[in-house]
Amino acid sequence: MRLVDLSHRIHHGLVTYPGLPGPVIGDHLSRAASRARYAAGTEFQIARIEMVANTGTYVDAPSHRFEGRADVSELPLERVAGVDGVVVPPPPGRAIGPEVLRDLDVRGKAVLFRTGWDRHFGTPAYGQGHPFLTRPTAEALRDRGATLAGIDSLNIDDIEDGARPAHTVLLGAGIPIVEHLANLAALPAAGFRFFAVPPRVAGMGSFPVRAFAVVP
Repeated sequence: MRLVDLSHRIHHGLVTYPGLPGPVIGDHLSRAASRARYAAGTEFQIARIEMVANTGTYVDAPSHRFEGRADVSELPLERVAGVDGVVVPPPPGRAIGPEVLRDLDVRGKAVLFRTGWDRHFGTPAYGQGHPFLTRPTAEALRDRGATLAGIDSLNIDDIEDGARPAHTVLLGAGIPIVEHLANLAALPAAGFRFFAVPPRVAGMGSFPVRAFAVVP
């Protein structure tokens, strides 16, 4: 068994999505300040982070798109932990159509779209011309019983389309979305288990995850 990390590292000032602020990471209690509270030679750090929920590799719950639907604290673990996974290889062009799913069994699976766009993460190029799923592809995932959809790109939708059809179809069906994945090339086409579990924070439609796969 091996573990494959599929997450981007979150650090101070990281820009995940153009126009959204990067996280501010620092001390709530520094090591130097803590020394006055503890015995000689004993010190601790308590860190503090301020960030938007859409930072790094994150999962979208239905409430990200639909008011009153499940937030990340209400995602069933069976949707985001230990899910049988398949990797969809990169097609030509930006728009990923349903034909890429033609020969795949996606029922009960975490379907991860490997576009290679993660190579641009953290650079201006990441926010321009990214690959995305078309509405028919999202509908095929829904209709064929996929458990989760993930992509190593800026957005599972074309950001020029304000209707956000992939988010609308998938989250409307209760299918979580994991965006900004990394390192999908290290996975086999199938035969692994996928994990993308957020903290159980109420009121959040999206939240960072440590996404990884267990490969036999």
